[in-house]
Amino acid sequence: MAIESRDSPFRPEFFDRVDAGEDELFYAMPRLVAHIDDQARASLAQHYAEVLVPGTAILDLMSSCVSHLPAGVAFGAVTGLGMNAVELDANPQLTERVVHNLNREPRLPFADAAFDACLIAVSIQYLTQPIAVLADVGRVLKPAAPCVVSFSNRMFPTKAVAVWRAIGDRDHAGLIGAYFDATGGFDSPAFAALRPPTGASDPLYVVTARRKA
Repeated sequence: MAIESRDSPFRPEFFDRVDAGEDELFYAMPRLVAHIDDQARASLAQHYAEVLVPGTAILDLMSSCVSHLPAGVAFGAVTGLGMNAVELDANPQLTERVVHNLNREPRLPFADAAFDACLIAVSIQYLTQPIAVLADVGRVLKPAAPCVVSFSNRMFPTKAVAVWRAIGDRDHAGLIGAYFDATGGFDSPAFAALRPPTGASDPLYVVTARRKA
C-alpha cells in the first residue's frame, strides 16, 4: 500500500481497522503487562536516558502500566494519557494520569507548550487520526522539544490501522516520518534502530522529531 505524498492527503481507507468497534470496550479490561520484552524495554529506557533531560515535564502518550523511563532519573512531572485507568494507576512513574480516547478526540487536554518531551511507545499503529494527534502534540510541546515514537513488530492486529498492517518495519519508519512531515510543525524526523531484528528478542526502532522552534 503506497503512502501518498505530503502534497495530498492520506486516503481514509489507510486508517480502517478490522475491529472498528468502540475502543473503550476493547481496552476496558486492564492489561498489566509490558508489550515488548526485557531487552527491548532496556534499550528504550537507555535511549530515553540519552534524550530526556532530568527535571523536565514529560508527556507519555498512549500510556499504560509501564512508561519505560530510566530508573533513578528524577523528572519534573510525567503525565500519562491512556485508555485504561487501572493500567495508569499501576504505573509508578506517572505523576498525573488522564484517561482519554485520541481516536475520538485528537485534541489533547493540555495547555500550549506544557511539555518538554512527548513519548509514544509501541502504540502509534492504533491511531486512526495520527496526523491530527501529532499536530496537537506539537501544540503542547515547547519549541525544539522532541517527540519520540518507538515501535516493534508487536501489535493487536484487529486494532492496528490498515496501512500499518500492510507494510514492514522499514516502511513503518517512513510512515511515521510522513505523519510528522504532514503536520508542518516538526523538523525533519530522525530514525534509529535500537534493537535490529535478530530472532532472539523483539526488534525496536524509534523515530524522533522536534517541534519547530
